[in-house]
Amino acid sequence: MTAVDSVDTTAVVRPHIGSAHALRRPLPWPLAVAAALAAGVALLGAFPPYGLWWLAPVGVALLAVATHRRAPVAGAGLGLLTGLAFFLPLLSWTNLHTGNLPWILLACAESIFIALLGAASAWVTPVVDRARWAWPVITGLLWVAQEALRSRLPFGGFPWGRLAFSHGDAPTLRLAAIGGAPLVTFVVALTGGLLALAAWRWRRPGRALVPLLGAALVSTVGLLVPLGADSTATATVAIVQGNVPRLGLDFNAQRRAVLDNHVRATVALAQRVAAGAVPRPQLVVWPENSSDIDPLLNADAAARISQAADAIGVPILVGAVLKGPQDNQVRNAGLLWYPHTGPDTAQLYVKRHPVPFAEYVPMRSLARRVTTLVDRVRSDFVPGDHPGVLRVGSLTAGDVICFEVAYDALVRDTVTGGAQLLVVQTNNATFNEAEALQQLAMVRLRAVEHGREALMASTVGVSAFVTADGRVVDATEFNTAAVVVREMRLRERRTLATQLGNWPEMVLVSLAGAIVGLPVLSRRQRVTEDGAADAEAR
Repeated sequence: MTAVDSVDTTAVVRPHIGSAHALRRPLPWPLAVAAALAAGVALLGAFPPYGLWWLAPVGVALLAVATHRRAPVAGAGLGLLTGLAFFLPLLSWTNLHTGNLPWILLACAESIFIALLGAASAWVTPVVDRARWAWPVITGLLWVAQEALRSRLPFGGFPWGRLAFSHGDAPTLRLAAIGGAPLVTFVVALTGGLLALAAWRWRRPGRALVPLLGAALVSTVGLLVPLGADSTATATVAIVQGNVPRLGLDFNAQRRAVLDNHVRATVALAQRVAAGAVPRPQLVVWPENSSDIDPLLNADAAARISQAADAIGVPILVGAVLKGPQDNQVRNAGLLWYPHTGPDTAQLYVKRHPVPFAEYVPMRSLARRVTTLVDRVRSDFVPGDHPGVLRVGSLTAGDVICFEVAYDALVRDTVTGGAQLLVVQTNNATFNEAEALQQLAMVRLRAVEHGREALMASTVGVSAFVTADGRVVDATEFNTAAVVVREMRLRERRTLATQLGNWPEMVLVSLAGAIVGLPVLSRRQRVTEDGAADAEAR
C-alpha cells in the first residue's frame, strides 16, 4: 500500500479526530495534575465535617477534565492522585490510635479504585468524541461502577466516601427513595459530567450555558420526589450515650467503667421518667461495645444490666461482645435485655460484616509480616448469619452495627424483614468526631432510602435521631455523656428503592460495562476497515 493510500485510509477511518466535532486537546500536564489534586480536595470538602455537598460534582468534573483524551495509564495516574488527595485526609481518623501504616494502606487501597476510574474515563474518550452529550451520562455510570467494585472488594469492600454519602443536605438525597445510594451517586456524577462539558465549552459561553443549566436542573430534580405521608403509629425510644473514661484503643481496658456509665445513665433516666420529666420509652438503645464483658457468661455484668433494665422497666438493646462460638472467637452483638427476665437470646443480632484487620485478621500469618498491629486482634470476630430484625412488643427495629450502615444490602435486609425503624449501634471511641459525622451522613441516606426513621447510638457521640426525610434531630455532643428520648414514627410502607434492591446498581453497572466495551468494538471495526482498504488498494 502506498503512502498516499495510507493517508487516505486514515482520513476515512478517523474523521472525528480532526473534525469540528472533536473536543479540545487534553489539558497540559501541569494543569491536569493540578486538576486531579483539586478534584480530591473538592471531594473531601463535600463530606463531613465540612459538608459542602456542592463540591462533590465539582470534584467529579475536575477529574473528568483531567483524564479526558489521556492514555489509560495516564488516566490511572491522575485518578490515583485524586484518590490520595481525597482518601488520605478523609480517613485520617484511622491513624489516631493505630499509627500511620493502617491509615496509609487503607487510603492507598481505596485510591486504587479511583485510579481505575481515571483509566476508564480516559479509555472511553473515543466514545465521548463521537457524542459529546454522552459524556455526563458516561461519567455517572463509571462512578457508580467504581463504587460498586469498591463496596465489595477486597474482603467485602469498604464503601466509605461514596458520593451519595456527601449529599445529606442536598435535594439529591431524596432520590435515594427511588434508587438508593447508586442512583444518588449517578446523579451527583452526572451533574459533574455536565460541569465538565461546560468547562470544555468555556470559549463559547452560549454553548456552555446549556450544560450549566442542565447541571442546575439535575441537582435539584430530587425536590420532585415525594417521601410519603407520615404514619400515625409511633414509639418512644431512648438513646443512652454513656461515654468512656478516655478515648483510644484502651477503651477495652476500661470496659467495666464503660458498662457502669451506661447503667448509671439508664438509672438516671428511670428517675426522670418516675418524676414525669420525660415519657417512659418503649425501648432503650445502648451503643456498640457498651458491654465488652460478656453478660451471658459474667454474672456481675448481667446483674448490672438487669439493674438498669429493672429500673427503667423496658427492654434495653445492649451492644455486647459475646464469647464463642469457638475458642478464640467472639461476636459483636445487639442483645435485647428485658426487665426481670433478662436476656432474650432468641432476639440476638450478631454483626454480619466484621471489619477485616480490625475485628478479624484475614491471612494472619502474611499480615503479621507487614505489621505486628494485627496481633492486637487476639480473637477473631465471627459474622452472624441473619439480619438484625428485633421485635419488642408492637415495635420492630432493624439493627445494624457500626460500619454496616455503609453496606446497602445489610440495611435493606432489615426493612424487608419487617423493620419499622432503623437502629445503628456504634462505638466511635477509637476515632474522632469527623468519623462519627461521616457515619451519621450514611444514616441519613438510609432513612430516606427506606422511608424509615432512624437513630444512631454511640458510646461517645455523635448520637442522634434522623427523620424519614433525612433531617438530624436531637444530636448529642462528641465525647460527652448524654441521654435523649424521642417519639419515633413507625412505618410499614416500602419505598421503591427498598422494593428494587440492587437492581438500579446492576443496571447502571451493566451500562458502564457496555460503554467501556465500545472502544474495543471501535478498534476492531477500524482494523477490519483498514484490512478492507488494503485489499481494495491491492
